[in-house]
Amino acid sequence: MIYKVYFQPTKTQNPKRESTKSLYIETPDLPTARLAVETNTEYNVEQIEELSEAALTYEQQSLGERFKLTEF
Repeated sequence: MIYKVYFQPTKTQNPKRESTKSLYIETPDLPTARLAVETNTEYNVEQIEELSEAALTYEQQSLGERFKLTEF
């Protein structure tokens, strides 16, 4: 499954919507996605969303070449 992870770049600042970033990761399930991000980054994970086929297609089309899966 492909998951979209919303995060703040640092755990030391209060979360602000304007500074929320996202990445895409492929893992078998949501707990594995959270563990991978928390283990390999210093990000403050806000939310993890499983992307349906339609949502994944939309993300790929809207981001174009900027869409890429993060690998740890």
